[in-house]
Amino acid sequence: MRQATFSSADDASQYLADYIIRKINSFRPTASKPFVLGLPTGSSPEGIYSRLVEAFRQGKVTFRHVVTFNMDEYIGLAPSNEQSYHYFMYDKLFNHIDIPKENINILNGLTNDVEQECKNYEAKIKKYGRIHLFLGGLGPEGHLAFNEAGSTRDCITREVTLVESTIKANCRFFNNDLSKVPKTALSVGISTILDNSDEIALIVLGENKRFALEKTIHGKKSNPDFPSSYLQEHPNVLIVCDNAAAGLKSKL
Repeated sequence: MRQATFSSADDASQYLADYIIRKINSFRPTASKPFVLGLPTGSSPEGIYSRLVEAFRQGKVTFRHVVTFNMDEYIGLAPSNEQSYHYFMYDKLFNHIDIPKENINILNGLTNDVEQECKNYEAKIKKYGRIHLFLGGLGPEGHLAFNEAGSTRDCITREVTLVESTIKANCRFFNNDLSKVPKTALSVGISTILDNSDEIALIVLGENKRFALEKTIHGKKSNPDFPSSYLQEHPNVLIVCDNAAAGLKSKL
């Protein structure tokens, strides 16, 4: 694993946004050879997305030939629901760049056939061959996407039941009402991420991620109690964090 640590969340976000832009531009994607990008939701990547939007507006990058796959989606929330990950991605990124709608892939939380939805998602990823760069976040207890503690290395896209700590962490988006937070979700699996991605980049911000980051990098390898530890098996992982997440004091 490589690690890049910055004094602030803003600097970390700018670095990773620039990194993504360089990757896309150096790939020189075309309609027949798109750049495939995995994307997360949550507060951590927001700074990255705002900077990607600004770079697009300045003509520094185009997303015309970029294909995206999002990590997860709540079960039971319509795309129009402001707390759905569909809504989040369009609000924070897709509505503001030139990516074709047909290139955007997000799991359908309203599907009537969960098993088939998950199979189709896996198949579509494999149709493109590889995810060139998978951007991810990190849960406070080491979950990756919605792969909670106990997730196995070989798990793929599936329905998951959210643990109490995840529900509590996400209730801030639901007016701090635990009863409004969905209890299940669709999520790509550990295998989906590790075995289909050329490179994985994590954005890790804030002191509340310090424990998870330590376990991810230095903890027991491939420990199902901390699913992010499976990243130790991947040959090309970049972790971008701020001082707070790294346990460092910022210089005044």
